[in-house]
Parts: sequence; structure tokens; C-alpha cells
Amino acid sequence: MKSKCSRRQITRRGLLIFTLVVLLSGWIGEGLNVLTGSPSEESPGMLIWLMAPLAAVICLRTFGDGWGDAGLKPLFKRNVRWYITAIILFPVLTLTVIFVGAGLGWISFTNFDTALFLKAFVFSLLPNFVKNIPEEFVWRGYLTPKLASLKIKDFVLYLIVGFIWGIWHVPYYLFFLSGETLQSFTSTSMELFIPLSILTMIAWSIVFVELWFLTGSVWPAVILHTVEDSFINPLVLNASFSIAEGKDMLIHPVSGIFSILLFILVGLKLRQVRHSNTTLVTDKCDNVL
Repeated sequence: MKSKCSRRQITRRGLLIFTLVVLLSGWIGEGLNVLTGSPSEESPGMLIWLMAPLAAVICLRTFGDGWGDAGLKPLFKRNVRWYITAIILFPVLTLTVIFVGAGLGWISFTNFDTALFLKAFVFSLLPNFVKNIPEEFVWRGYLTPKLASLKIKDFVLYLIVGFIWGIWHVPYYLFFLSGETLQSFTSTSMELFIPLSILTMIAWSIVFVELWFLTGSVWPAVILHTVEDSFINPLVLNASFSIAEGKDMLIHPVSGIFSILLFILVGLKLRQVRHSNTTLVTDKCDNVL
């Protein structure tokens, strides 16, 4: 009992340290940029924002309660369908949003270059895969399993993971992402875009967390995140893709309300599948006994 209590204490202390590092990293990074006169984009400050959470995870796991629940093994053989889900989920849901938006007259394409888009998608897969390994080993490789070990309710878990993940991005939007890139991504004001983005990441977290629960591995989340970056960014940033004025909040493929609701529904469906599988296993055990 004592060791179990001490493990929970170590986990809670680690989560507190981790959260502080995550929430402060971007602001510390921008402070460094200001002091050194560095431009915000691709700067030492941005590197601190990007790598500080991973450095915290490595230290906490190495000197804390180890790597046992990090989900390092791919466990591919027993999770083929979930890897396929990770590959197709963002393209399917994003295209659903786009087709609905186009049907309503809110989204339009003018001379959309399909070949150019596919080229950008394919050539960005490897860089995004490399980029998302450290990020997913933070969110799904540390934060998710540590919160799950505290036996908190599913919906609280989604909310905490998504909220911390979203808040971590705020300095990126404010300082490290160019205004031109952000304006080409969305026409909503920063005051509206930031809360919508946090809501988006809470919705996405349901899917990411459930894939982690279903597979016991962080790698499906890495693939899911990689496909998201490679598919959505070239699509939305393409000059021939446009959303009608005032409709961004409703139909944007990333931060629109329809997209957020769609991801919540899919995430809850995955949760239902997981709980159905758990019930099935329990029933089989009861029959054996």
C-alpha cells in the first residue's frame, strides 16, 4: 500500500512539474528571443518551446517512475485496424467537412491543383513523422498514461490532455507563427482562433487518447498526427482553397465547429468500442470461472 501511495505521489509531482514546464516554455522562449534580439520564427526561443516538454518527460521518466507505460512498442500485429484508422481518419473527416461546406456554398475551389497538393502531402510525410515523434511521446507517451494511472474519469482525462496541449500552442500562435501564415490559414481573429483551437485539441484528444487506450502504443498517435499535418496544412494553405467570409468558425476543416463536433462523435465511438471490448473480455472471464 505504501509503495502504491508513493507511486501516485511521484506521478502527481511529475505531472505538476511537466505542466509547469509546458505552460512556461513558450513564454520563456519568447523572452529569450526578446533579450537576444532574435526573430521569433525558427529561433532559439521556438526551439525551447518545442523541446522543453520532451526534455521534461525524459528527465521525469529517467529519474522518476521509469518508462514502463510509455507505449514504446508498436504492437503492430494486434493493432492493424487501428493503424489503418490512424492513416485514414483525418483525410476522411476533413473531406467530409469540405464536402459539406462546398454543398452549402461556404467552401470553394478555384483551379485547385490536385497534383501539387498530392506532391506536398507525400513529401511532407517524412518530415512531419520525425517532428511528431517527440510531440506524441510527450502527450500520448507521458501525459496520457500518467493521468490514466490516477484512475480519473475518461472525460476529465480528455479535457486535461486537450487543454494542456492547446494552451501549449498559444505562444506558437502569438509569437512563432508568422502573421501571413496564420492569415492564410484562417480569417478569424486571434481572440476567436485561440479558444477555437483549444476546443479543437480537446476534441482531437478524445480520438488520440482512445487510440492509445485501444492499442497500448504511442505509434498510432504519431501516424495520426503525421497524416493530419501532411494532409490538412497543404490543403488549407493552398491559395485556391477559400472559405466564405464569416463561415470560418462554422466550417473550417481544423477549427470549425462542425469539424470539432465530428471529432467528438468519432472519439466517443472509439470509446464505445473500447468499453465494449472490455465488457466482452470480462464476460468471457466470468464464463470461464
